[in-house]
Amino acid sequence: MRPPGNQQELERRRLRAICLLHEGHAPVEVARIIGCDRRSVRRWNASYRKRGKRGLQAQPVPGRPLKLDASNRKALERALLQGAQAWGFPTDLWTCPRVAKLIQDRFGVQYHVDHIGRLLRALGWSLQKPQRRAVERDEKAIQRWIQKEWPKIKKTPPA
Repeated sequence: MRPPGNQQELERRRLRAICLLHEGHAPVEVARIIGCDRRSVRRWNASYRKRGKRGLQAQPVPGRPLKLDASNRKALERALLQGAQAWGFPTDLWTCPRVAKLIQDRFGVQYHVDHIGRLLRALGWSLQKPQRRAVERDEKAIQRWIQKEWPKIKKTPPA
């Protein structure tokens, strides 16, 4: 599993490990200082001996490229903030199928509904279910009842 940090931070980490090795620290000690496995330190050292600093350079992130680039993700977030009704849905509730349809219509990219949650979490959004409440609900009347009527019918009186 890839450690946290961008490519430049990880490259600096590898270079620091080589500097510590050249200062005379053992690979086990360097691994403890940096917070990685000793085998990684040995692998970096071997790569450095073979190819020099080029052997420690940041590599492209492995895996499939993202379907939506950074600018499209920002545009998606702006669209989501406008609300679902602004995009022609009957209610203002965003669901995964609705987000998938928005992405398809706006960017021409097809996402499976099951992967929309991952995309939204990557954008910093979280799952939230709206509470079902009656439209006629009167918050002031409820608070008044809690303060005046509830203490009268409660089994144990307040201290």
